[in-house]
Amino acid sequence: MTYRPGRACRALMLALLATFAAACDSRVSAQAPARGATGDHKVTTPFHKPSDAELQKELTPLQYRVTQHEGTEPAFRNEYWDNHEAGIYVDVVSGEPLFSSLDKYDSGTGWPSFTRPLVPENVKTKTDNSLFMSRTEVRSAHADSHLGHLFDDGPKPTGMRYCMNSASMRFIPVKELAAQGYGEYLKLFQKSDATPK
Repeated sequence: MTYRPGRACRALMLALLATFAAACDSRVSAQAPARGATGDHKVTTPFHKPSDAELQKELTPLQYRVTQHEGTEPAFRNEYWDNHEAGIYVDVVSGEPLFSSLDKYDSGTGWPSFTRPLVPENVKTKTDNSLFMSRTEVRSAHADSHLGHLFDDGPKPTGMRYCMNSASMRFIPVKELAAQGYGEYLKLFQKSDATPK
């Protein structure tokens, strides 16, 4: 009989591989408070991505490595993996809305995980064949930032796990949504108890 690892085992193996890859990169540094390279407001149309030199100035070394060079931050040692505050997560480069705390859950992997994107049009996927395996990479649509990976071992209702890097995102609490230009998302939290899963 051939042994086939279960989903939990595969998730643990992927987490260990990614943590090892992050630990091997000598450029990993402590993440400063995230701030979008284009300012604190959401992306406007059309979005013009800053130059590589500008991004290196505006982003922390970790944010730059993760978003621009498909890096991975260490599991359980990143800003949002255990964040339970209500709000939304936006791209650290463009400010485009990506995920909501309403769809966030504890996957046990040490990275912020979501069952679905807040604005599907702001998220795109592509095949990633690094680390000797085929995975689905998740990128932001406008800034083309590397966000993380998508797996099919998530909870209901979607069965999906968007496993993201904190360094790719900036969190905006509900109380700051209007002031930072994301007031249209307030209604999501008024219709629910706004408690992350």
